[in-house]
Amino acid sequence: MNTTPRPVDAVIAAAREFLGDRLTTNATVREQHSRGEDSSTPTLPDAVAFVESTAEVARLVALCHRHEVPVVPFGAGTSLEGHVNPVRKGISLDLSRMARVLEVNAEDMDCVVEPGVTRQQLNDHLRDQGMFFPVDPGSHCTLGGMVATRASGTNAVRYGTIRENTLGLEVVLADGRLIETGGRTRKAANGYDLTRLFIGSEGTLGVVTKIRLRLHGIPEAMSAAVVQFETLAGAVQSVIETMQMGIPVARIELLDDDMMAAAIAYSKLEGYAPKTTLMLEFHGSEAGVKEQAEAVEAITAGHGGSGFRWATDAGERARLWKARHDSYWAGVAWKPGHKALTTDVCVPISRLAEALVAAKEEARALGHATCIVGHVGDGNFHQMVLYDPTDPKGLERAWDMDRRIVERGLALGGTCSGEHGIGLGKREFLEREHGAEALAVMRSLKQTLDPKGIMNPGKMFRN
Repeated sequence: MNTTPRPVDAVIAAAREFLGDRLTTNATVREQHSRGEDSSTPTLPDAVAFVESTAEVARLVALCHRHEVPVVPFGAGTSLEGHVNPVRKGISLDLSRMARVLEVNAEDMDCVVEPGVTRQQLNDHLRDQGMFFPVDPGSHCTLGGMVATRASGTNAVRYGTIRENTLGLEVVLADGRLIETGGRTRKAANGYDLTRLFIGSEGTLGVVTKIRLRLHGIPEAMSAAVVQFETLAGAVQSVIETMQMGIPVARIELLDDDMMAAAIAYSKLEGYAPKTTLMLEFHGSEAGVKEQAEAVEAITAGHGGSGFRWATDAGERARLWKARHDSYWAGVAWKPGHKALTTDVCVPISRLAEALVAAKEEARALGHATCIVGHVGDGNFHQMVLYDPTDPKGLERAWDMDRRIVERGLALGGTCSGEHGIGLGKREFLEREHGAEALAVMRSLKQTLDPKGIMNPGKMFRN
């Protein structure tokens, strides 16, 4: 029997000196940190560390660096691409207890938060100050996770993604050093843009411990609208024309007929038909919101849209958007006993109709049950491929469908991921999209900042 101490055992022993029982090897807790909401095979970490300060993060990461033990940051565990799966074991670094809003500057409309704060928690904190944070991926995720995956969501068409709304970061590097990037000014022209380097790095370059965010004023008026179509193509053409005309919609979301059927059943959306549907929201002055909605109504009517319904009441708007945010669970519930592989393609808006219609038709021809939901105002859509987990080839067939969708998206000038990131699930597509030379540059950055390869190893790159 081999009794040689493992490097991770030295880390666990040393970390317990300052974390106490917040460093645990409990099997149940380790299982909870073995994967996100993706379809990858779970891997139990050797231990889970519940950190509560930047100092604790830096000390623990320095320990892991010294002993060459992997560190995998963990927020809410809602990742769809395997980001939090500790494929090489090591320490799962749970940041959920670093959940304080540290600073709000109303005059400059910015704030500083810890990575465990969720979007909902931040907006609850800001509500009485007349401001909000608009990036809305639709899940109960943390802002640290949103930064790590370069998150987007329903409001991106007007307010941008997490990239455009992050002013600066505090980051613990792979050897425990601490750096600050960016600042409070709205623009700067000095040095490399390190903030953007860490946004979307998926925990492979360092651990984000503070985030400075741009805030926005709560609009004078908000109004939602729903319009339904006989064809998927008609809905998409309406979106394209709306964007080309420059109408400043805040949200423009598409649910195909199957997704709408699932949402009606799951979210009890009485009064709607199982047809391809656009959900829209308009922000601005009372007059501006009315003008925007009327312009979109005219566009949709020209492409077969009907039953254009307003929802100015806050309760009705909340009901509609909750149904949209629950679409993943609605899709899974639509086929009892099935699981979902969620795709994440983004294409130029002019090619959206071709990408969406072809993807749906091909899925049906191959016998796949799929639901489509999309942030179509910026060309991004998700096609949930439902598969039977008891079928030995079910997941393999779903992945084959995903590859077909991505390949078409790339051929149309798009990207393999509009917002979910690479993680484990899309590593082969990253290579295909960027090519060997660009990938080599990415690897060199990883090697420079993480020479021992301890930061979320196995993610983004296949080896």
